[in-house]
Amino acid sequence: MPGPEELAEYLPDDIEVTSIEPADLRNRIAAGEQVTILDVRAEDEYEEWHIEDDDITTENIPYYEFLDDVDDELLERVPEGDPVVAVCAKGGSSHFVAGTLLEHDIDAVNMADGMNGWARIYDVVEVSRAPGPATVLQFQRPSSGCLSSLVHHDGEGALVDPLRAFVDFYVDLADDLDVDLTYAIDTHVHADHVSGVREVAAQTGATAVLSQRAIGRGVEYDVDRIVEDGDVLSVGDAPIEVHATPGHTTGMTSFLVDDGVLLTGDGLFTESVARPDLEEGAEGAPDAARQLYDTLQEILSLPDDTIIAPGHFSDAAEPASDGTYTARLGDLEDRMAALSMERDEFVEFILSDMPPRPANFEEIIATNLGQQDVDDDRAFELELGPNNCAATQEAMTGD
Repeated sequence: MPGPEELAEYLPDDIEVTSIEPADLRNRIAAGEQVTILDVRAEDEYEEWHIEDDDITTENIPYYEFLDDVDDELLERVPEGDPVVAVCAKGGSSHFVAGTLLEHDIDAVNMADGMNGWARIYDVVEVSRAPGPATVLQFQRPSSGCLSSLVHHDGEGALVDPLRAFVDFYVDLADDLDVDLTYAIDTHVHADHVSGVREVAAQTGATAVLSQRAIGRGVEYDVDRIVEDGDVLSVGDAPIEVHATPGHTTGMTSFLVDDGVLLTGDGLFTESVARPDLEEGAEGAPDAARQLYDTLQEILSLPDDTIIAPGHFSDAAEPASDGTYTARLGDLEDRMAALSMERDEFVEFILSDMPPRPANFEEIIATNLGQQDVDDDRAFELELGPNNCAATQEAMTGD
């Protein structure tokens, strides 16, 4: 079977394939346009991770089915679109399929760089409801649902949960904003993406920050500042208070900005709560779920107007009016029944519907602990796909 780079030879010379950039496709989807996608990766790759939205029609037909005689039966399986957007992993196989569809008078374009290009889309949105002097920016990675934050005031800034794949992006943005990155902070030892804390610190001189609880998981690199519950960092005149919030992991830590925005990492999301099985597995999940219950009760003791800014979002999450994945704590308590459950009911519920663990999570954890080194390409490859850090596959929130 020919590789993606050889497939262009199968197309007639007079077929010219037009490509759409991933960011342009993202903009069409965000604008509510109807989009039709033909994903030509293998079925298992498609099932693990694909582009989906309420306004998207998607179909999976592996590219190799187009290598032999393309008959009417195969073409009838191609969804109707204006045009059909062919998608693969890196853009080679989908270029071939788009050309084959054009050869059979079906309007089609290729998504440049495939799902790897989709994974490089990164949006920046300001949390407009942040009440204090600090500006809080939320970085959104739609391919995986990863969220990071930049808190800055008076020329100083703190990056929270930065991704290694976007370190240059953060540094350039800070330069544009005339902000010195004072801190690079991880809320916990991540299982779904490779942390950029060490790289940000190395490039900018920022202080790398991790909690003592997270260090206890076996971190093997030098951390500049180790924080504990109740410690306070600051950028400009904006305080960032450290809150131990274990449950997702023993080292899970939240950061309260200006007494008004709680960066919860993977403790509490806007549509769900944390899964408790990524550190100790299924055997330790019940104890972690009980710990998570206590943590959530402590979070609920904060004022209702506290803005919850999580570390991830899923396809079930709805953005706030300012485009961020944030929510008032009081609104979450009203909409998420799990937050009002008694302990035993909560634990049973949380353990009943956990999705598959994040892909490559063991290697990602080892990398983030400093137990192994991976190059940039491998780091990017490891974190492709959904984050799966929430306890349930569907939203816990309801109207």
